[in-house]
Amino acid sequence: MAVCLQVVGLLLGVVSWCLQSSCTSSQAWKVSSQAEAISTSQWLFEGLWMSCATNSMGSLQCSKFKTVLGLPAYLHACRALMILSLLVGLASIIASVLGLKCTKIGRTSEYVKDQIALTGGILFILSGVFTLIAVSWYTARVIQEFNNLQYGGVRFELGKGLYLGWAASCLAILGGSMLCCSYRKTIPTNSARQFSYNFSTTSRGPNIYRAAPAPDGSSSKAYV
Repeated sequence: MAVCLQVVGLLLGVVSWCLQSSCTSSQAWKVSSQAEAISTSQWLFEGLWMSCATNSMGSLQCSKFKTVLGLPAYLHACRALMILSLLVGLASIIASVLGLKCTKIGRTSEYVKDQIALTGGILFILSGVFTLIAVSWYTARVIQEFNNLQYGGVRFELGKGLYLGWAASCLAILGGSMLCCSYRKTIPTNSARQFSYNFSTTSRGPNIYRAAPAPDGSSSKAYV
């Protein structure tokens, strides 16, 4: 049962990492709203790294943001969170593979492998939380600008990149939870032997040794 949880959790984590990568590179975190547009022949959409424009003829033009310091703070934060989630997710995949019960690595004990698998599960959950914070923060800003009547720019709506991020975060948290649930608290082999030895020596009562008869025919007992 534990092996199945670990394998399924690892597969979910790998899928979530792929979705996180697609979400980070996606240029459609927000798309221009057509609700108030007079002409629907042109669409604008933006991501974390560049903005793009397309028309009904299929022409697509993309350009990177020309400034870094001029970008809003939340965009920098979302970039950092997504990159951090990818790095943590990659580390969690490596740790989870090394911690699988079906993986043989030298003379690594089951206790150590369980600890490694638990670490991989925690990292998966952390990676999912980073992605969830980034896409939720970005979504809040898009909704805020859309509902702001004094906002004079182009009104945007939620793009497919945000939905990829939500799916990735859910899979990462679910996979990490399954890896954590597969962890069983066990006593290390050396500690178990030491505990068994100490218990056997302390639980044993006093030994009675019968001494040899004295010259006068009496006997004595020695206690240890």
